[in-house]
Amino acid sequence: MFTGIIETVGTIAELSKTGASARLVVESRDPFASPLENGESIAVNGVCLSLEKSLRQKILTFHALEETLSKTSFLSLETGASVNLERALKLGDRLGGHLLSGHVDGTAHSLGMKKKGGDWELKVEIPGGLSRYMVQKGSIAIDGVSLTIVSISEKDFTVHLIPETLKRTALSGKAKGDLLNIETDMLAKYVEKLLSCREDLGIKSTAKSVKKKWDSKISMETLSGAGWF
Repeated sequence: MFTGIIETVGTIAELSKTGASARLVVESRDPFASPLENGESIAVNGVCLSLEKSLRQKILTFHALEETLSKTSFLSLETGASVNLERALKLGDRLGGHLLSGHVDGTAHSLGMKKKGGDWELKVEIPGGLSRYMVQKGSIAIDGVSLTIVSISEKDFTVHLIPETLKRTALSGKAKGDLLNIETDMLAKYVEKLLSCREDLGIKSTAKSVKKKWDSKISMETLSGAGWF
C-alpha cells in the first residue's frame, strides 16, 4: 500500500525490452531515509514494482511484466525522463495522502497545465470506464501523486498543484499530450462491488426492501453495551 506522498524523484537510466517484459533502471535524486531491501515494493510513477537490487541505495533495478507495460505509461517514457518514487507504507506511518494499491487503472493524456492564482491547474482526460469512480473533491492518483479532483466533466477532470507539489514531484515536467498513470479511489471500487453483490442477491434498491432483507435486532444500545462507542 502507498499514500501518494512522493518521497523523491528519480531519472530513468535504462528501459530495455526483454521479450514481452522489460528491465527498468532508475537513479533516485536523493537517498531514501532508510536502507532499501531487495524484494521490497516501490511505486514508480504510481506503479507498484518489486526492487530486484539497488546500487549505493540510489541505482534501482526493477523487472516490469508484460501486463505492467500494457497498462501503464512506461513504454512512452524515454531515458532521462523523471519519475516519482515512493516506498510502501509501513503500519503506523502517517497517511498524508490517501490509500493507493499501486495497481494502475489506466492511462490518460495530459490536456495541459495553466496558472491558476498562486497554483497550477492540470487538466487530464478521463480514461474509458473510469468516470464512475471519480467525484468532485474526491481523491485521485496521477503518476502516483495523491491529488483532489477540483472539477469533472464527461470527458476530463482537473486538479490543482501547489508549488510544493511541483517542487517535489515529476509532474512539473509534464507537457500537453504526455501519458499519465491513473489510479482511482479504491473505496469507490469496493462500494461498487458491494452494490453489485446486493443486486445479485435480488435485493431491490428501495429502503423498504433492504430493511426487510437485512432486518437486524442490533440497536444503538447493543453496540454501546459491546463497547463500540
